[in-house]
Amino acid sequence: MELQLLTPSQMGHADKLTIDSGTPGISLMEEAGRGVASAVCRLARYTSTILVLAGPGNNGGDGFVAARHLRQRGYRVEVALLGDPSNLRGDAQLAFEGMGQGLIPSEDVLDLLKTLNASDVVVDALFGAGLSRSLDGLAAQWVNATNDSLARVVAVDLPSGLDGRTGQVQGCAIDADISVSFFRAKPGHYLYPGRELKGNLEICDIGIRPSVLPRLGDLIQLNSPRFWQNAFPVPKRAGHKFERGHMLVMSGSRFRTGASRLAAYAGQRVGLGLVTVAAEEQAALIHAAHFSSIMVAECNQSETLEALLSDPRYSSVVIGPAAGIGEKTRHNVSLCLSLAKSVLLDADALTSFEDSAPELFELIDQSKAQVIMTPHGGEFHRIFPDLSIDDNLSKVEKAREAAIRSGAVVVLKGADTVIASPKGHALINYNGTPWLATAGSGDVLAGICGGLLGQGMDAFEAAACAVWSHARAAEMSGICLTAEDLIAKLPFVINEILEGEAPL
Repeated sequence: MELQLLTPSQMGHADKLTIDSGTPGISLMEEAGRGVASAVCRLARYTSTILVLAGPGNNGGDGFVAARHLRQRGYRVEVALLGDPSNLRGDAQLAFEGMGQGLIPSEDVLDLLKTLNASDVVVDALFGAGLSRSLDGLAAQWVNATNDSLARVVAVDLPSGLDGRTGQVQGCAIDADISVSFFRAKPGHYLYPGRELKGNLEICDIGIRPSVLPRLGDLIQLNSPRFWQNAFPVPKRAGHKFERGHMLVMSGSRFRTGASRLAAYAGQRVGLGLVTVAAEEQAALIHAAHFSSIMVAECNQSETLEALLSDPRYSSVVIGPAAGIGEKTRHNVSLCLSLAKSVLLDADALTSFEDSAPELFELIDQSKAQVIMTPHGGEFHRIFPDLSIDDNLSKVEKAREAAIRSGAVVVLKGADTVIASPKGHALINYNGTPWLATAGSGDVLAGICGGLLGQGMDAFEAAACAVWSHARAAEMSGICLTAEDLIAKLPFVINEILEGEAPL
């Protein structure tokens, strides 16, 4: 599996570099069309009707080549063109001329779509990733009718109507069974709702060499153990617990202790030598009744917290899960950033700066600590409201800008979690299950991040490893999981990582 993702503009650049190096564009189109035809053959029967919906650009050209190959294999293939064939240009025109048989009238397409059954196939070769505006008119009618039909759908490159950069629907979009992309996938294949609409993704080799990748600029990539498994902290045979890190977790009040407890257990489960939970007296008593191997420190005043953080043996701090919203948490965040080696900011630690985000960014800038933020969408909006509402930016672009602006590694959570660093690096996470949407799941993630930070991992690698491991624990937990289930599965996840058996 190739991990690099190319935006539509980067893919266009890769095409151009390949053509400029001597490979004719029609050769790339021929390989693309052949790959699409092969995907169709895996869905169709010999009695099937195959309808190719072709657009006026190169995506349509890929469809014309696919139609020719499918006809040569004996299938009944109908082709409809959105527009006038006299307007076709370049490689698309060559592919149309090479197709041989003609087109069905565009006015017959809607009626034909109504007659298709589950053994028939529609090839969506309308627009792919190159779409620059919302679908309307006849194109929107064809897309909606395709979705309403019983036929299965193979999308060329990306389902038409999806933005290949953002994964967002532009007006309406094809709901595909298979998407056949070329050379590398697009961010829109992995960002929602595109991730849902693409169906099964197949990547076809069309003759573009990987050597072009360094010339395409900063690449978004999929989060994989390949990036960080060699940096995962492994205990030394002759080591002791103080060499494996000591994490401090800030607790909430007595009726809000569960979140910090989940974070503490998660940090312990990813290999920390020691974990301490700092809490006010009443909350500390509750924690003490639960914990055996995790320590509890009574912390009623900021002076006590400052004294705790001044102990150099503390290697990371988690603050935010149910910590409470307001001035006290803001002050505690300030202390943590000024004194701790590594800090994980989550939940209430972020919301407490809703009206003073620049103050938080200044604290991070002045801090010597490694910092990770783990906001969900609502918390992200509170700290970065302008980015949150900017529909022109993809989720990746929002996370990248937030990381650059704040100076922290940003984990923008969701079904398509994005991890971004202040240096502009960005990863999209692709494992996990919908069952992760459960109470306490985010607290476990915070603890995993803090635990890896506390063992000396680089913040970006720690965040990426934590997100992947959290999602992998969910996969192992199965349906109806709870946050506690995730913690129980973490040793099995880590064993996969250390044994080199983690799914890549």
